[in-house]
Amino acid sequence: MRFAVVGAGAIGGYLGARLALAGEDVTFIARNRNLEAINARGFRLIEEDGSERHASTVRAVQRMTEAGPQDAVLLTLKAHQVRDVLPDLRALFGPQTMVVTMINGIPWWYFHKLAGPYEGRQLESVDPGGVIAQHIEPERIVGSIVYPASELLEPGVVKVIEGNRFSVGELDGARSERVEALSQALMKAGFKAPVARDIRSELWVKLWGNLSFNPISALTHATLEQICRFGPTRELAAAMMREAQAVAEKLGVRFKITLEQRIAGAEAVGSHKTSMLQDVEHGRALELEALVGSVVELGRISETPTPTIQAIYAATSLLARTLAEQRGRLAVQAQP
Repeated sequence: MRFAVVGAGAIGGYLGARLALAGEDVTFIARNRNLEAINARGFRLIEEDGSERHASTVRAVQRMTEAGPQDAVLLTLKAHQVRDVLPDLRALFGPQTMVVTMINGIPWWYFHKLAGPYEGRQLESVDPGGVIAQHIEPERIVGSIVYPASELLEPGVVKVIEGNRFSVGELDGARSERVEALSQALMKAGFKAPVARDIRSELWVKLWGNLSFNPISALTHATLEQICRFGPTRELAAAMMREAQAVAEKLGVRFKITLEQRIAGAEAVGSHKTSMLQDVEHGRALELEALVGSVVELGRISETPTPTIQAIYAATSLLARTLAEQRGRLAVQAQP
């Protein structure tokens, strides 16, 4: 299959390198130092066990017109970055091209092909004005849940921290030929890639932790382990998760694990900084709308109260605004 990876970062690099090593045709859409490094040296992958693999056959282009139509476009950007690539994205589309959304949080397509009273609703928090939906037809979209953690050590070099699972699924739950082909290609590359019958319910299990632990960590500068082992913040996360569960269940989602099991899973990760805390420390834009603001909006749509989530969302939104206005970063450092 022909794959275009839009976002040559930690997850995109992990996927693209492994797919290329498995014999797939992989093109990265990249810029600046990433573009130069990939074209000069390919992509180097440091696996979880420390072994190194070199994907020498990958190529990188800056303009999507140079890549041409693909079988699959892997969107491995952060949610707020999708709008930036829309003007050129259609250059990657052929008649049968699928767009695989490997993005954290509630996606813009959440209500597309969702049978029931909310079908076709637009989410302003993640797609103001419906701009993304206008550029990417819902028929192209395949959902995906990203479980691994990896790190871009330098341009063209990714280190896998842990995990290799990427669930994939059609928005209507169909087990189509294309989603089967995608699953097979990912499994051939060494990933666990089950076809999900209900991609939204699986999405919520991951979001359950992200919507709580990410903003709490951004505000407190604490790791997952610290948040879970400090009674007040553990209860704060649980309160946010209970509200989110009520919202999700109003929308037809059923959780297959308990809230305590989800918290225990986060605690087991250990002294890990969430992605949102890392963004605060590096002065990057926060994935706040996709992870938290969208849940507040879904609460309004489903007429479900979310007072705790709204309070944390307000505080984290002001932090994000302050950092952006000051072009600053914020980190806790030990005194010498």
